[in-house]
Amino acid sequence: MRHGKKVNHLGRTSSHREALLSNMAASLILNKRINTTLAKAKALRKYVEPLITKSKSDSTHSRRVVFSYLQNKYAVTELFREVSAKVADRPGGYTRIIKLGNRPGDAAELAMIELVDFNTMYTKEKAAKKAKTTRRGRKPKAKAEGAEVSAESTAEPKKKASSKKKESSEE
Repeated sequence: MRHGKKVNHLGRTSSHREALLSNMAASLILNKRINTTLAKAKALRKYVEPLITKSKSDSTHSRRVVFSYLQNKYAVTELFREVSAKVADRPGGYTRIIKLGNRPGDAAELAMIELVDFNTMYTKEKAAKKAKTTRRGRKPKAKAEGAEVSAESTAEPKKKASSKKKESSEE
């Protein structure tokens, strides 16, 4: 009986399971989103969330602890530089699991696991829009603004002169 045993062994030995989770965690940190089976995604969530929490305090000790789990210096660097900066004010729940349906070959449940703060679709921050471009050329803004200013300065005396003429003709 398996009463009270919370670890999903994923049909692997302990060393194989640790290697699997380490590689998946490094891929998740580097790519921000991976597709896998639902069981592996749930096991990965328990594995990677404490590492993200540990990355909030950037010390040599926490870097070494995280490296002992990930065994990938690029993933550790990414985690402590970019991921920890984005999740600094979040008190937990750094990952999201989205079910994708069943795999055609063996009907395994597929899921996508992603880092919550890196999905632009669900976050409140909007990405800056690019300026629209046209295929025809335009004058640069600085010259166009200068042209408007000179046009306004030449237009004002004409208006004054025409208003003087109207006043004289009315008298």
